[in-house]
Amino acid sequence: MNKDFLKYQAQTSPYPLGMEVSHASGSYIYDTSGNAHLDFVAGVSACTLGHCHPDVVAAIKNQVEKYMHVMVYGEYAQSPATIYTKLLADNLPKPLEVTYLVNSGTEAIEGALKLARRFTGRSEIIAAKSAYHGNTMGSLSLMDFEERKSVFRPLLPDIYHIRFNNEKDLEKITHKTACVILETIQGGAGFILPTNDYLKKVKARCTAMGALLILDEIQPGFGRTGKLFAFEHYNCIPDILVIGKGMASGLPVGAFTASKEIMDTLSENPKMGHITTFGGNPVIAASSLATLNALLNSTIITDTLKKETLFKSLLKHPKIKEIRGKGLMLALIMDSPETANELVLRAKEKNLILFWLLFENRAVRVSPPLTISEKEIKDGCAIILALLNTM
Repeated sequence: MNKDFLKYQAQTSPYPLGMEVSHASGSYIYDTSGNAHLDFVAGVSACTLGHCHPDVVAAIKNQVEKYMHVMVYGEYAQSPATIYTKLLADNLPKPLEVTYLVNSGTEAIEGALKLARRFTGRSEIIAAKSAYHGNTMGSLSLMDFEERKSVFRPLLPDIYHIRFNNEKDLEKITHKTACVILETIQGGAGFILPTNDYLKKVKARCTAMGALLILDEIQPGFGRTGKLFAFEHYNCIPDILVIGKGMASGLPVGAFTASKEIMDTLSENPKMGHITTFGGNPVIAASSLATLNALLNSTIITDTLKKETLFKSLLKHPKIKEIRGKGLMLALIMDSPETANELVLRAKEKNLILFWLLFENRAVRVSPPLTISEKEIKDGCAIILALLNTM
């Protein structure tokens, strides 16, 4: 299978990990040789409830037997998407009340950028240095990493950058600014948390200048930080919220949410200001609904902070210089990029799945399913410590 995988499936790097997957359940992925791999990555924060959670599987099966795709987004009233967006609105602060369902996080970013420009009538967009919002042309334009952008130019114009957590840079937000887009917690940069009421101050500056604040919660959303959404930790409500990844427990999904006043501008002048064929797909919406219900009707979210404490109490080693992040969105900052790389690769040999971050090459990602047990955490951490002792 690996031979055909490399020959016929487009690759994102020259050296994929190449595990041949048989099946997955809970916190484990099983390869075709029958080995169980403890998953400390959860599909890069996508499998919120672990692999093949029974509630999610049941919801998908139930919906598949009724109908799958029947019409492009926004034309028919389909109960999974309608019930889901209502439940989401019920659990978001005002005025976040209307959700546009799409197919991925990066598409949700594209839609949010269009919405901000449409509503404000301005073109200038301000993003943060070291940010990652996706890899489609608009999302890619938000990066400040020229080595990743240069071969794809020309990109979206009127993009400017500020430094995350730097209050002096907020002066760059002016009456020309359509929106400021930030990750609530910077992901690819190394799981950098906002400090000193930074997000609240950004929102105040945006409001004063008539600009919109977009918060990208694609990675930290849906309970991963110990709140349903990470912005709840920081006393800041965005004008547009972007979500995805863990929203449907492993199915492809994204969305952006705003007030009705803002969102309605996409439906006229021109009509169909943003369109999608498969956004709001009923099977994926059913999976999203099952995921959200499981989070809301259990202690999974609050338990995330206890599991963070357990990870941090166990992962103490001279080669681990810092543990960044919040909840189960953690990054082990190692003593060198070489240590980080070796740890990920050697953990794979010990049937523990770890992964890298995009831009911080000293980091090792730890973002397991929120349903991971304390025993599984202890087992995985023991493997990490044993490996570090041999390096």
